[in-house]
Amino acid sequence: MNNKKVLYLDMDGVLVDLETNIQNHFKEYPYQKHLYKNFPDLINNIFLDPPPVEGAIEAVKKLEESGKYDLFIATAAPWGNHQSGSHKRIWIEKHFGKFFKKKMFITHRKDMLMGDYLIDDRTTNGAGEFRGEHIHFGTEKFPNWNVVVEYLLNQN
Repeated sequence: MNNKKVLYLDMDGVLVDLETNIQNHFKEYPYQKHLYKNFPDLINNIFLDPPPVEGAIEAVKKLEESGKYDLFIATAAPWGNHQSGSHKRIWIEKHFGKFFKKKMFITHRKDMLMGDYLIDDRTTNGAGEFRGEHIHFGTEKFPNWNVVVEYLLNQN
């Protein structure tokens, strides 16, 4: 029997530095800023190749190596950006290989997921109502991956 805790990882703002990718896009295409300033997640190909959040890749590897967690991706994909789901999957495969194969949930209802932990930088899309523990990434309590990994590795 598997005694591992179930841990969901959000992508944007947790694993993926989408904000840097958006800012870089607007630097390259400044004339598009007024078109997408309120909905930058609708920019074509914006999810395809953003950089990882600092420390994210190494943190996931440490959590996996600990043997304590069964890791899954739990991400929302903008309804109006039809390529976003497949682009997110491509990103995961680029940075993690086959590790997350068939372990990715695209959902706007993270509150419906069953598990022990959810690492998410927001409370939207059901993250704030997640039934396990919501590790609110980027907050004072969990400001970066070093703190999150230390916290999770010290859990029973």
